[in-house]
Amino acid sequence: MRCQRCKEDHDRVVDSRTSADSRAIRRRRECLACGLRYTTYERVESTPLRVVKKSGERVRFDRDRILTGMVIACEKLDVSLEDLELAASRIEVGCQEEFDREVPSAVIGNLVMDELRGLHQVAYVRFASVYREFKDTEEFRRELEKLVHESGSAKSAIAAVDRNA
Repeated sequence: MRCQRCKEDHDRVVDSRTSADSRAIRRRRECLACGLRYTTYERVESTPLRVVKKSGERVRFDRDRILTGMVIACEKLDVSLEDLELAASRIEVGCQEEFDREVPSAVIGNLVMDELRGLHQVAYVRFASVYREFKDTEEFRRELEKLVHESGSAKSAIAAVDRNA
C-alpha cells in the first residue's frame, strides 16, 4: 500500500478487523516513513458489474462514487460516515445479488434515495433534487409533500427543512 502523503510503500498494519457488513476486512495502517495512519479495506474480487447510464453508455460499477454522492447529500447533517458506508455496502450487495453483469443507473439512484430517506429526510431531498433534475420549485414542493405524506409527521419534516435551510 502506498502512503497518501509521502507515496512510500513501507507500512505496517496497526489493527485488522472485519467490517461492519462482514464483506470486507478493515485495516488500520501506519506509514513507516512519515507516520501517517490510514484505513484500507480488502474485499473479495467478483465479476465486475457494469452500470448502464441513461445515454446507453456502460461504465464500471463504482461503490466509492455512490458513497461520494451520499456524503455530499449529507454535508453538514448529523449522519455518520459509518452509516453511509453501511448504506453504500447494502446498495452494492443488492445490485450484485439482483443483477449478473449490468445494472441500470435508475435502479442505483432509487436505491440511494431509499437509503437516504431512512437516514435523513433533508439528505434525501437534496439527493432527489439533483438526481431527478427538478426544473422548478413546484417539482421540489411536490417531492417534499410526498415525503411529508409518507412520513406522517408534517411538522417534523418541515422543521428539519427549516433547520437546515
